[in-house]
Amino acid sequence: MKLAILGAGDVGRSVADLAGEYGHEVVALADSTTATVDDDGIDVAGALERKAGDEALGSSEPDDVFDADYDVLVEATPTTLDDAEPGFSHVKRALEADRHVVLANKGPVAERYEELRALEADSAGSIRFEATVGGAIPVLSTIEDSTPQAVTAARGVLNGTANFILTRMAAEGLDYEHVLAEAQDLGVAEADPTFDVDGTDAALKFVILANVLADGGFSLEDATVEGIQSIPGSALDLAAEDGRTIRLIGEATRDGVRVGPRLVPENGPLAVTGTRNIVQIETRNAGSLHSSGRGAGGPETATAVLSDVGRLPPL
Repeated sequence: MKLAILGAGDVGRSVADLAGEYGHEVVALADSTTATVDDDGIDVAGALERKAGDEALGSSEPDDVFDADYDVLVEATPTTLDDAEPGFSHVKRALEADRHVVLANKGPVAERYEELRALEADSAGSIRFEATVGGAIPVLSTIEDSTPQAVTAARGVLNGTANFILTRMAAEGLDYEHVLAEAQDLGVAEADPTFDVDGTDAALKFVILANVLADGGFSLEDATVEGIQSIPGSALDLAAEDGRTIRLIGEATRDGVRVGPRLVPENGPLAVTGTRNIVQIETRNAGSLHSSGRGAGGPETATAVLSDVGRLPPL
């Protein structure tokens, strides 16, 4: 497949870097200001070197990506809420040109799911979005293989930053502010960690899962969300006395989405440690299925993008 990649952050760069290993060719790569486009295949190494040196990716405009001879648009621009722009318009433009789209950007799938599906129905192209939920963990493909109708719920830990903070608080008896500062020093937490610690990032992922299970009907405003900022270290100490710990747990069903701190057994499957993520999928016919792994990171998320590309039919 010929790939046009919008977004040159960690994920977009990693997709470009790894595409050749998966048998695909990159014909366009754009960041927010410039692009490099070549229907015969761009010089990926050169483009990534320029990006690392804070130089222009190329001499083209980002909009020129849509004029490339591509099969799949990889939408890896930053997630935005509400109208999910500009990501939604990028997807719309590709589908209206009868091209496939693979998303790493959560916004369009969480906030405008039904519109995406309507656009897909009128297009020769398809949309896939494994990378929007759980990085490299095959959550959506597991649901797809089980068939969404046979899945009753999905729950688990889908934010590594919050999980790291809670793990450290429990292990070392430290307070939230201390561990947050440590996480920021280590690069586990952003300078502004709000989306991670207030539950928004996890909620977006569980909204996407609810949309898949119910074939739409949910956006972030429909989710009940509580973060971890107000959890005292003493709460984790008390939980440990009872053989339990606290994790930021999300749940998606056809009835709704909830995300918040929950008590879980200290040695149970949902008590993953560090930045690790886990999803527990409840099915009617196959029982409870568990998938765990790294839920973020450029190369990890890129593997989900490229796996999706591999599942697409020829145009």
